[in-house]
Formats: sequence, structure tokens, C-alpha cells
Amino acid sequence: MRRFPGSDVLGVERGMVVVGESLRTISAMSLFVEDVPAAKAFYREVFDVPVVYEDEVSAALKFDNLLVNLLHHSAASGLVAPAPVAAAGDGSRFQLSVWVQDVDGVCADLERRGVTLLTGPVDQPWGMRTATFTDPAGHSWEVAQGIGS
Repeated sequence: MRRFPGSDVLGVERGMVVVGESLRTISAMSLFVEDVPAAKAFYREVFDVPVVYEDEVSAALKFDNLLVNLLHHSAASGLVAPAPVAAAGDGSRFQLSVWVQDVDGVCADLERRGVTLLTGPVDQPWGMRTATFTDPAGHSWEVAQGIGS
């Protein structure tokens, strides 16, 4: 691991950010959203994660080993240009998965928090029990556990 000057959002030494030596560690991801305050409220309520940075076009939330940046779609082209920023209604292009020990219990908790499940929980032929839901911007999330675990 190497360290370089930066923000303290990942909870490491003040003024330093930990950087892996390979491409096998995902440190952050940006999700493009239409309504940053609504997305921030959803992630804080559903995942119980703290906001570690925010400005007029973004909010960053700290998961255990990942920083999730909720970025207003109008600012996204600065990150992905010359590629286009897909419109909100264009459908899912990826899914984020969280592996848990009790998918049914987690789903019950999600529903208590106001989340509508799209699928599941259901046993999948590849050996996982899964359920899916979306955030307010339409990003697809899956909670999953190994069958028999």
C-alpha cells in the first residue's frame, strides 16, 4: 500500500489516502443521479452510512471499504467525456451486490425502511439467494447470500 496527500474521507491518517498496489481494490464509485438530496437520504436511511463530503452537485458516503459518490448527472460529463452520460430512463447497465448472512432478514429490514423489492428473495441456480431493489435514480442493488450459509 502506498499513501498520498488527500482527504481523510476513508478514515485513514489525517491528510492521507490509502492506495492499493494493483487494480484489484475498488476504492470509490460515482453514481450519476438526478436528485442528489433524495439519493443522499436514501443511502443514509437504507445503508446507514455517513456523508463524508458534499457540495452543490455531489454527496460522498463512506461504506466499510468503498466511497460512493452521488454526482448530479449535469456534472458527470466532466468525468466520462467524451463518452455520453446515459439518460435516467435508459435502463440498468450494471448491478451492485452486497453479500449478507441472512438475505431474508435484510430484506425485511429494507422493507421496514421503505424500500420496495423488485425481486426475491429467491434461490438462484448458481447457489445464491438474492433480492433486488433500486435507488431513487434507478441504480440496481442486489442483496445475496450463499444457499446453505
